[in-house]
Parts: sequence; C-alpha cells; structure tokens
Amino acid sequence: MSMGMCFPDLGPGDRLRVAFAMRPGLADRLFGASELGRIRAVASLDENLAISDFTSAAPRLLAGVNALITGWGCPEIGEAELDAMPQLRAIFHAGGTVRAHVGPGVWSRGILVTSAADANALPVAEYTLATILQAGKGVPWLASAAAADPGFSADDERDIGNYGRTVGIIGASRIGRRVIELLAPFDFTVLLYDPYVSGADPVLARARQVGLDALLRQSSIVSIHAPLLPATTGMVGRRELALMRPRSVLINTARGAIVDHNALVDAVRGNGLRAVLDVTTPEPLPAGHPLRTLPGVILTPHVAGSLGNELRRLGDSAVRELELLAAGRPARFPVTLESRETMA
Repeated sequence: MSMGMCFPDLGPGDRLRVAFAMRPGLADRLFGASELGRIRAVASLDENLAISDFTSAAPRLLAGVNALITGWGCPEIGEAELDAMPQLRAIFHAGGTVRAHVGPGVWSRGILVTSAADANALPVAEYTLATILQAGKGVPWLASAAAADPGFSADDERDIGNYGRTVGIIGASRIGRRVIELLAPFDFTVLLYDPYVSGADPVLARARQVGLDALLRQSSIVSIHAPLLPATTGMVGRRELALMRPRSVLINTARGAIVDHNALVDAVRGNGLRAVLDVTTPEPLPAGHPLRTLPGVILTPHVAGSLGNELRRLGDSAVRELELLAAGRPARFPVTLESRETMA
C-alpha cells in the first residue's frame, strides 16, 4: 500500500474528505496556517473538528471520510470504527508509534498507514547527542559540585572529556541510527548492540557491532534506543548493570521498563553508576522514589521527543504524506503490520 492509491468512491471533481482524530487542542499545535492551507489545497477539511471519541462523532462525518490525520490521543481504530468509516483509505499519523490506536484490521482492509516517526526521531537524537557530550565532560555532576562549593575546580578531574571515549548504542532503531549519524564528527568509538542488524547493514560503517555484555563492559556512556517488547522489558537489569564501570553513564530516552529501576538504584549506590533518564516506569516517578534524589541521577520530564515548535515538524510530515496520496504517488514512510509490532 505504499504505492499510489486511487479512490473508487470519489466521483469526477470530488475532493478527498479528511478529518483530524486526536486529543482536543493538539491540531492547533501541529498545524499552522501554512499546513492547513496545504491540506485545503488537496482535500476538504473542517479544521475546527477533531475526533477524540469515535462513538460520539457524527455518523455522517465518519461515513464520508477518506483519510484520517491522527495524533496523540486518537481513540483506537478497531473493527467497529472501520465499519463506521467504509470509505476510509488512509491514516496519516502525526506522531511516532501507531501501536496504541491503529488495530490490525486496518491493514487487512488495505488501508494505507503512515507515521511521522522519522520526524520524531530527530529531536530525540539531538537530545541524546547533547546529553552524551555533556555527560562526557561530566557537566551535570560538576555543575552540582560547583554550585555547592564556590571554590570548586575541575582541573583534577582526570576522567572527563570526549576525546577517544567509547559510546555504546543499544538498538539500531530510527533514533539509534540518527544518534550514530550525529556522533560521526566527534572523536568517539561507537559500539552497537542490536541482534537484528546484519553484517551488510550500512549503519556498521559508523559503529562496530558487539554483544550486549561487551558493549556494557567497554562503553563509558551507554544510550538505549530499543523498542519496548517482551524481549526488551527488563533487558538492562542487575547483571547487566554490574558489567558497567564505575562512573559510567546510562542514558534512557526509549521506555522506562527496559531498565530495572531497583537494580539501577543499587548500581548507583554501590558501583558509582550515573544515569540520565528521560523516561521511567511509572512516569512520573512517585514522590520519594530513590531515583529522584540519588546523586549521580538526572531526571528530565520526557522532553526528548517532539515538544513546542517541534510539533510542527510532525504536522508537516503528515501533510506531505497526504499531498503524495492526492497526487497518486507512493508514501514516504508507510507502516506495515509487521513494522507496527516493533514500533517503540
């Protein structure tokens, strides 16, 4: 379904009928006047109406819609919703994963699904690069020391700096690959653990593939970019954390449940491990959780992904897919049923 698509239900001169399906207020942040103008150039849209509950949406609207532009908060699109939208031919998600709202029946009915996951990968990769560079210089922890002691000097800190440092990337996902790409200009040795990467994969031109244990032993900074699956839940646990060297840094922007939090607390306390966590389980952590106050742990409030003006990049990605569909051209970022299962 990534190829051009026709609309047998549309007559000569008819326009695509498009609707937003997302939480209230989100469309205003995803789409500015420029993006709305581009949508109206190829489709009919009531931009003041965003479906947040299919059961309360007007049946006439659902019966006539050809394409949905979805976002965070979109209700699940299952068999009953598909029955109510017999003319639906495409779902353009202005976000990353579609696992939460697009059911398997969508693909069995031949409906095109696209995602802005590639656009959402960029700010996460940028956050990760910045965190790696700052962690390599010891900035988060030296800043605390300088704030507590006006006379503090970093002159004697022998293990800071980013020259020749080894960075380990867990997961050759979209984000993991972006991070590896962004690390290329720096003086790092980059290791990669991903059991699904083949020897011919071009990512290996910039990263050396190793086993998980070797990556944890050899890297002074480890960044997680794997999806949350049964096989990755708790993947970084007590045994794995024990392989990391004292004062090495664990960065997690993926999913909190990939890391065993109790084991991480013990590793920080007992082995001097450091961590920068943008995601946790639960999220946010409850008041009084040890990770909130442990020296060596930095918590950020899930800010790595698209926020603020970065949301417009997601909107632009979805609108581009709609424009391609209207022109009968292939989608840039189609989602297959198989790829849905491994989305973050």
